Amino acid sequence: MTVATRNLIVFQPLIFGNQIINQLLVHNWDVYVANDLEQVTQLLYKHKFTVGLYLSDKVCGDNCLIDNYTNETLLTELHLLFNSDVPINWIMGTHKECQAPIIPDFNSSKLIDKYCYDDTTLSVDIDDLLINLGHAYDINKIDLPVEKQINSYPSCFGIIGNSSLMVNLFSRLQKVSKEDCSVLIEGETGTGKELVANAIHNNSSRSGYPLVAINCGAFPKDLIQAELFGYEKGAFTGAQRCKIGRIESAQGGTLFLDEIGDLPFEQQINLLRFLEDRTIERIGGSEKIAIDVRVIAATHVDLKAAVLNGTFREDLYYRLQVLQIKTPSLRMRENDIELLAYYYFNKFSASGVYKSTGFNSDSLFLLKNYEWPGNVRQLMNVIRHAIVLSENRLLTPADLGLEKRHKDRTLQTLEQGRAITDRALIFASLRHTHNNISRSAQLLGISRVSLYRLMNKYAIDNLDF
Repeated sequence: MTVATRNLIVFQPLIFGNQIINQLLVHNWDVYVANDLEQVTQLLYKHKFTVGLYLSDKVCGDNCLIDNYTNETLLTELHLLFNSDVPINWIMGTHKECQAPIIPDFNSSKLIDKYCYDDTTLSVDIDDLLINLGHAYDINKIDLPVEKQINSYPSCFGIIGNSSLMVNLFSRLQKVSKEDCSVLIEGETGTGKELVANAIHNNSSRSGYPLVAINCGAFPKDLIQAELFGYEKGAFTGAQRCKIGRIESAQGGTLFLDEIGDLPFEQQINLLRFLEDRTIERIGGSEKIAIDVRVIAATHVDLKAAVLNGTFREDLYYRLQVLQIKTPSLRMRENDIELLAYYYFNKFSASGVYKSTGFNSDSLFLLKNYEWPGNVRQLMNVIRHAIVLSENRLLTPADLGLEKRHKDRTLQTLEQGRAITDRALIFASLRHTHNNISRSAQLLGISRVSLYRLMNKYAIDNLDF
């Protein structure tokens, strides 16, 4: 009797991984190999897997391939790999020589308990591995309803992405969330600054208290003070009752000041005074009210330039940016564009009956080479529009409606291609040297000053490798 072939995704093959893979093929496993997270992502949304094999020599032992990883970067990678919408049963395969854990207070058994279905010690004889894989496949086949076998997308803090820029962002979020000081989030419109603010709050010690948000540019300048600080009954015409302001409403939790760069200049002094003494007075009141909140601010405006232009207070700027995070633009996350396109396609397609089942090759090329001035928010809206209106089985460039912008971008391909290459080389050198600027510059064949200039140009600063 012929045994049916079963799909298996294998991540991070070891030096002798080819021997194992060859034997798996002989035993009727259809093996798909990925060497990094980007390749994993490509495979996960193109094929259905219920079992995965993680051939690991990163997590323990003297022979680890861990030189270019910090503990937090490794844990971020593992989180992205194992936490997906598809409940894949992962088997952790390690060398028998792997004994000493490299992650303090996070040994191999904890790693396996948290993320994996099972583990096995690898050797030339793979009988035990075959048994474990068979069990993992059969259990998942029994437990997983067909309707739940949907595509998988790597995410961390509820944010989707696995490009080097996003892995670095996730690593910074892990650190920033643990602190209890002000944070300034900078980034273009549509890059997910509010998602980042939510991630910081939800993973902080204040997560049990409210996150209160206010868009500083959404209110007229004569109303923003009342929204922030509240007012007493009778404070002005129309104040028929006492109103608690947004700052006071966030007591114990987090105050999110979105688009802080749009806060009127005359109101900036009131906010600065609150940040300095942590008390407020409602409009029309005389009592000082002590407030215990963490402040997170976000802006698409270049606040340094605004300070120089005299439209934003320098002292307020430094009060807000004790910790700083920059959300990368979508055009700098090219390896995430196709991933996000399929994520939103499947999300919106699931809400109704539509003709399209995916993207054709031309539309995928267009998506990955488009400028995306509106970033992820624009991508989301483009996909939803195309799904609803398209009459094609596969979405075409015409369905996406991006041709004109794409033509403009092709004239910039050389410059942008160089930027992508420069960033990749800088990231690689910094990882290789554990963020040593002098050694990185030497590897790249440039001076330290030139490297600092390029890091500033491409917003590569304060990396946490």
